[in-house]
Amino acid sequence: MAKKVVATLKTATGKTYAKVIKAVKSPKTGSYTFREEMVPVDLVKDTLAK
Repeated sequence: MAKKVVATLKTATGKTYAKVIKAVKSPKTGSYTFREEMVPVDLVKDTLAK
């Protein structure tokens, strides 16, 4: 399960980025950890599909 943070970040070059937070389950303990990534807005769907 993953979600996209509502706020997007904009750089001086004009490219917008979004912070993507994924919950990743540990195979050893079964607990979840959260992984954060900054990706361009146009690649968010590709990142979440992984």
